[in-house]
Amino acid sequence: MAKIYAGADSTVLLLGETGTGKELIARFIHENSDRAKGPFVTLNCGAIPRELAENELFGYERGAFTGATEKIKQGRFEQAQRGTILLDEIAELSQELQVKLLRVLQERKFYRLGGAKEISVDVRVIASTNKELEKISGRREIPRRPFLQA
Repeated sequence: MAKIYAGADSTVLLLGETGTGKELIARFIHENSDRAKGPFVTLNCGAIPRELAENELFGYERGAFTGATEKIKQGRFEQAQRGTILLDEIAELSQELQVKLLRVLQERKFYRLGGAKEISVDVRVIASTNKELEKISGRREIPRRPFLQA
């Protein structure tokens, strides 16, 4: 199935227990896709504090918060331009941030923290989790499309 998904430039959700090789499958999909020459950027959403997740994903501009002294810091989405971003442990993101992430998935656009200019990106998103998303959300329609289970 990973080979099939590599040929389709769509968002992929990988489900599986910790240690089952979800990142290896994501890397395989990237390396066998049309985006293989682009970057493969990973972010473990469960390993960063929730208050820093937005900075990591979308970057920031100078003055966005105390300590934001660089003029511009690119986030992981910009770093993955024309490549693939793996959002590992996606279920660990806050619901507020998941709403912002949904906009990126739908529109391929976002704002840096403290920014006024909309940024467009050409990125394939692969998300992974070891959680049962249907139980977390209480909704039955997750996932809507076929998915890979590691």
